[in-house]
This record gives sequence, structure tokens and C-alpha cells, in this order.
Amino acid sequence: MYEIRIAGHPSTEEALALQDPIKRLLCPDPDHAPPCEVPWSFTVADDGPDGGSTALVLGVYASEGEATRVAAQVRNLAGAGRAVAVSEGDAGEWEELVEQYRFERGLHSERSGPGQ
Repeated sequence: MYEIRIAGHPSTEEALALQDPIKRLLCPDPDHAPPCEVPWSFTVADDGPDGGSTALVLGVYASEGEATRVAAQVRNLAGAGRAVAVSEGDAGEWEELVEQYRFERGLHSERSGPGQ
């Protein structure tokens, strides 16, 4: 699980506006049969100590190399004025994405068991 943080947006609305171009980058054919090559999801976070800007955070369920490759594509899309950083993410913070990955690949959840 990795997070790709696209920093320095003056507002949440501006950060969220970057979602659609990134979605098209990650999934050029939204009508494809699952699973996605790289499962992904978005959230936003305060950026900086004063909370004066917002970061768009892209969660990807991928290997480190794949996350680095995706970050390079996002960096090119976001432009030179935006800092883009990759870090390990906490799977607990991205439960929905982890469950999506497991479901699309026919894997069972660690929480599933008899009667669940």
C-alpha cells in the first residue's frame, strides 16, 4: 500500500479538480472488466504545518516499483509547480481499497470466515 501525495493546492476544490485527469491516467477505459491494473483511491489532507493548503492523496495498492512508476506519471500530469511524493501507506487507512483489491482478484478478506 502506497500513498502518492500531490501537495500545494490552495483549496480542497483545486485538489479535487486533479482527480479526473489522474483517473483517466490510471484507467483510460473506465468500462474495462475488473480488476484495474493498479487499484487506486483518493482522499485529501492538510498540507503543511499551518493547514493553509491541501494535498490530494492517491492511494495505490501496488508494489513499490509500480507506485514509483505511477507517481512519475502523476508528477508529469500535475506539472512542475506541484510536489509529488511517494510513501508507504497504512492499509488500515485504506480499508476500502484493500477490500476492492481482494474482491476483484477473488481473494478472501482476513475478516471473512464461516458465517460472515
